[in-house]
Amino acid sequence: MNHFKQDKDHISCLQNVPIFANLNHEEMLEIAQIAISRSFKKGEVVYWADDKGGTLFVLHSGMLKLFRLTASGKEQVLRVVGTGEFIGELTLFSSLPLSENAQALEDSVVCILQGTRFKQLMAKYTSIAFKVMDELSRRLEKAENRIEAISLSSVTQRLARTLLELSEGKPEIVLPMTKGNLASQLSMSQETLSRKLTALQEDGLIRLEGQRKIIIRNRAGLEDINFD
Repeated sequence: MNHFKQDKDHISCLQNVPIFANLNHEEMLEIAQIAISRSFKKGEVVYWADDKGGTLFVLHSGMLKLFRLTASGKEQVLRVVGTGEFIGELTLFSSLPLSENAQALEDSVVCILQGTRFKQLMAKYTSIAFKVMDELSRRLEKAENRIEAISLSSVTQRLARTLLELSEGKPEIVLPMTKGNLASQLSMSQETLSRKLTALQEDGLIRLEGQRKIIIRNRAGLEDINFD
């Protein structure tokens, strides 16, 4: 009975994950049997760079950030992970250790899947393998676009593009991370970010409300900056 309850809990942990969306109950149960769930408090580290890999981490609830530390100890945020996303997947296919750090930005629940058995299930259920490949392709494209933006765009252009992406066509943005983490992800200092946000507000393009809320007042204006 306890084993059944544990499986039900693990199915709950996995059921909103896009890569498992097309599995039926029996197939989901098979995935759940190789999963455990762990809770992490805000600020707690899920794993460190150089930890042993070979494990897939799926975020059930909360928010995580992936980051690296430079030789000088400066933090470089790579991306923020939301509900239903997975991390650690690259070490499933190599013997290399994890290459980045993962930390909870808020209280979070993570489903942890055994890598060897998960690869066996990927071979059995090819839809999972294709969805993992699709997601990795999307991430590669985003990474390439970010590298291009950092190399070729001005600080203001990078900020305008990010605000447009975060808004998803809506007039209001609630930043999913602190401004310090956002600045790190955009490869600029927090002081520069604050100065540029203030400049955009003075130009009537946005309105800042509190620490994380931003109102888009002139989307066309932001798009003009982005495509200059």
